[in-house]
Amino acid sequence: MMKINPVQAKLDALKSLLRNLKPQQVPEGAQMDLRTASRYLNELAQDLEASQDQLRLAALYRVSQILGTSLDLDEVITQVMDAVIALTGAERGFLVLLESGGGEWRVHAARNFNQESLQSQETIISRTVVQTVLDQGRGVLSNDAQTDPRFSERESVVIHALRSIMCAPLLARGQLIGAIYVDNRAQAGLFSDGDLEMMNALAIQAAIAIENARLYTRTDQALARRVAELETLARLDKELNASLELDRMIRIVHQWTLQQAKADRGWVLRTDSGALDSGMAVYPDECPYLKEPLLYQAEQMGVPKGRTAGEGLRALLLFPLKYGEALIGMVVLERTESFEKSEEDFLEHLVSRAAVAIQNARLYQAVQQASEAKTSFISVVTHELRIPMTSIKGYADLLRQGVVGALNEQQLSFIDIIRNNVERMSVLVTDLSDISKVESGRLKLSCALIPLKVYLDEAVRVLRPKLEAKGQSLEIDLPSDLPQVFADYNRLIQVLSNLISNANKYTPAEGEIRLVARPEGDFVRVEVSDNGIGIPPQDQAKIFTQFFRSEHPSVRNEQGWGLGLSVARRLVEVMDGTMGFYSHEGEGSTFWFTLPTSAQEAAQ
Repeated sequence: MMKINPVQAKLDALKSLLRNLKPQQVPEGAQMDLRTASRYLNELAQDLEASQDQLRLAALYRVSQILGTSLDLDEVITQVMDAVIALTGAERGFLVLLESGGGEWRVHAARNFNQESLQSQETIISRTVVQTVLDQGRGVLSNDAQTDPRFSERESVVIHALRSIMCAPLLARGQLIGAIYVDNRAQAGLFSDGDLEMMNALAIQAAIAIENARLYTRTDQALARRVAELETLARLDKELNASLELDRMIRIVHQWTLQQAKADRGWVLRTDSGALDSGMAVYPDECPYLKEPLLYQAEQMGVPKGRTAGEGLRALLLFPLKYGEALIGMVVLERTESFEKSEEDFLEHLVSRAAVAIQNARLYQAVQQASEAKTSFISVVTHELRIPMTSIKGYADLLRQGVVGALNEQQLSFIDIIRNNVERMSVLVTDLSDISKVESGRLKLSCALIPLKVYLDEAVRVLRPKLEAKGQSLEIDLPSDLPQVFADYNRLIQVLSNLISNANKYTPAEGEIRLVARPEGDFVRVEVSDNGIGIPPQDQAKIFTQFFRSEHPSVRNEQGWGLGLSVARRLVEVMDGTMGFYSHEGEGSTFWFTLPTSAQEAAQ
């Protein structure tokens, strides 16, 4: 059954009653009809007012639902304006927001009843009305601004023929943030007090929605800015870590700080004395602020110092380059505009990372210089040692051959001791020379595809007497189809001899040594195993360290310098192979290495 609208029913009854009234003199009973009509009209007015209140509440409820669907500031503002215009029947609507300083305001949205954004020439509004609302913090209604003494003489009202105007403040958590303004240029009396009341209620909801959106936007922007800063720092780290060359590092720091600060000029000052002095290096050219008091304040405080730009004065920002407590330099930036606090904070992060990179480059440079000095020293020492060793060995051989007369058994024994120690010295000098050449990149190789078995047999032949002297057995397991390896044959024999000799030294008499070679992808893997004393767990991490020798008594009883394994691994790596080992104390060790089977693999 259709629900009857009580307002419509009363209107129909009133119309019927009035149609029955005649223009002649009203009959006696008609007075009662007129009173009934008056009562109906009063009830109708009340019902209409109640109905409008219900419609307003329903409309406000719908608007509140809409405003909660988005946190995008522009979208929220547009939703607010379209809702206000639809509810008030206004021709135009504007939303203004106070700027961050709180005094100035700016139009953020201008819409018409067709839900279209207005062009700039259509956005002239009564600034007096808006300012009145912002000053007083309460809504303003004018049914005809042309005759309203408050606004009738205002230029915008006169020129643009503004009539119906209504404006309500935007209050969020007790804070005034702006205002909503609507008007109609053609129709006076368009708005009522009920409309202003509704608009005030809507403005409260709108203000909360706008503040939530602004907070979300600020948070989102801050997060985006932080992510962008982290991405920038990551790119800087990647570029800084691409090389440890100090001069290149200084150029990168200068380029990045200049770019990120949007500075006109900048300098990187570097010192080795721990204080800013006349002997420091300045990049890219002379810095005019070396005597600036701020420079030394920043040095002493260890924090950024700045000078604000003013008339005839350029902004200056200084960052100490500190590594721990040590001052290693300074970054100086200059531009026309003042630096914002957020810029200073980001640049401080950037400079602190740059300081670590510069210090690492300085340390690397120092290590390189020390390495070059060591290499040069070893080169000189090995050259100078070979001359007397050659003389000692030559004269010892002449004495043993009886050139100056026959020698007795004791004399011959002394001569053998001299020769053996010269041989040991010769091995040491050779190992030192090889390490020096590998580290300096001066080691020359003559690599070719060679059969592993031939050179393995040669290495075993030279060491066979030592193996037989200890009664050790040697098993060689090589497949007949073993591929050739791409290597330098002299260095290959040196590596094999070193590993077999090592197994011989640290395997007891009657022990077993086994040589195995197998293809492994594009490489050949060679293993030298023994059942000797093995390597204690605490020594295994240092086994390839130069001059390292275990404290195990069996190791100390053998002659050696602790260089053989280090040299062997360096040589294998230079030939594009790898070397490793596994061992169990008291059970034996296995040292292995790989070499490529093609020149292409070795060249990669």
